[in-house]
Amino acid sequence: MTAWLRILCGGLVLAAIIWAVHALRADGARSVIQAIERQNDDAANRAQEKRLDYDTCVDAGGLWDFGTEKCRGP
Repeated sequence: MTAWLRILCGGLVLAAIIWAVHALRADGARSVIQAIERQNDDAANRAQEKRLDYDTCVDAGGLWDFGTEKCRGP
């Protein structure tokens, strides 16, 4: 009877370790995905701002200088 109890306890400990490793890996993957999504959102927002600056410059009759990223003219 004692051997079966040890086997059962060992199986439960092994299952707990496997579950903990899986949970840690899933949490790590989730945090990496969120970091990448934040970077993508930030890049999209910056691109949108630059596009609006360009459109505003052209609409005002100016000339957009891509080298300096500034409007030249009126």
